Amino acid sequence: MSFRIEHDLLGEREVPSEAYYGIHTLRAFENFPLSHLGIDTRFIQAFAQVKKACANANATLGFLDAAKAKAIIQACDEMISGRWHNNIIVDALQGGAGTSLNMNMNEVIANRALEIMRHSKGSYEILHPLDHVNLHQSTNDVYPTALKVASMSLLQELGDEIAKLQGALQDKEKAFSSVLKMARTELQDAVPMSLGAGFGAYAEAIARDRWRVFKSIERLKNVNLGGTAIGTGIGAPKKYLFLVVECLKEVSDLPVARSENLIDATQNCDMFVEVSGILKAHATNLFKIASDLRLLSSGPRAGLAEIALPPVQAGSSIMVGKINPVICEAVNQAAMKVMGNDFLVCQAAQNGQLELNAFMPLLAQAFLESLTLLKNTVAMFREKAIEGIEANTEHALSQVLNSSGCLVALLDVLGYEKATQLASALHVNSNMTLKELLIRETTLEENEIDALLSPSRLIALGK
Repeated sequence: MSFRIEHDLLGEREVPSEAYYGIHTLRAFENFPLSHLGIDTRFIQAFAQVKKACANANATLGFLDAAKAKAIIQACDEMISGRWHNNIIVDALQGGAGTSLNMNMNEVIANRALEIMRHSKGSYEILHPLDHVNLHQSTNDVYPTALKVASMSLLQELGDEIAKLQGALQDKEKAFSSVLKMARTELQDAVPMSLGAGFGAYAEAIARDRWRVFKSIERLKNVNLGGTAIGTGIGAPKKYLFLVVECLKEVSDLPVARSENLIDATQNCDMFVEVSGILKAHATNLFKIASDLRLLSSGPRAGLAEIALPPVQAGSSIMVGKINPVICEAVNQAAMKVMGNDFLVCQAAQNGQLELNAFMPLLAQAFLESLTLLKNTVAMFREKAIEGIEANTEHALSQVLNSSGCLVALLDVLGYEKATQLASALHVNSNMTLKELLIRETTLEENEIDALLSPSRLIALGK
């Protein structure tokens, strides 16, 4: 393997000749062998969009000559398309508030731009990672801006998936509107309801998530790009400061806006805490729904078995015929991970000090992981579980008609004391149906009992 010599503040190092990264990246790679988690792909793409916007602004204002700008912009476009990501080698967890990632991006873009200009990698006297690619920038403004760009893009995609899940639940609400089942409170028989009404309640919860996620984009749209080191814009021309965010809006096709207080936007991360809380709320709803479906599908012979989940894989290496609710279990685990990430986001945000938060790499990793995880989880849940759910209509009805919960609907006819006596008798006479008990223990005629226990009456709104 051949090498080129690069130098920095600490001295010289050999860098593989074919590598697009440089000495700063190499030191960071060696310094932080921590999680072995790579940088999120969407974060890399967003970072390249930020770099492209900066190059556009600098070129427009004459701070970057046309040839260099063209090469840098092409390199950024290639990075946005997914190329060269294998040269972003720094660990997701790193000291320095994200400087290592910014250096890695600068070096890869610079060396690819040099290649485009038909120069060898490392020819920094022609096009420099810091003097040109990082012109009028600091890690402290480009890193959080790229994180917000990546997050807004993922929030849009998550919102689309949540909308589809809401639609799938509403479809089941309609399909199961006439399926009678027993509602349960504290896992005990309560009163009759329709299976569709249960799915309607799930759909409402997901609808709230959809709205909250949609509004979350507003929380993240204000960026500190142009603020450089601490938000004062030191080292950046005022014309650049006002233009660069407009360039980013065009490059990203997102509603980014320059923060009115760049110092605030540089040092404070509470907006990520707020949105992470919304993601946690969505994870909570997903967890509850998935847990309910696991319970309602339990059996199939010795459980509730009111619904059947789509079979997706064999459930045991020894228990033949067993099919587990693995999709729901995966949803539960993803939800728990998002809840854990929310704690990390809070911890990282609160540990910022004075004019900068040095823990943004942890925040970024946890926050973007939650967004990606939720987007994938919601799609999986809809496609592999919700859309294929079937109702065990007759079984669910038999449970209702043999439950003392139906006596609640007869209180106005029987009175509380008589209904209580019948409930006790039903528990003792486990082989007797409720209808048989009513015929034996009351003066009601069979046709009156049938009318009182009719599905339409049992699930009607009010009396």
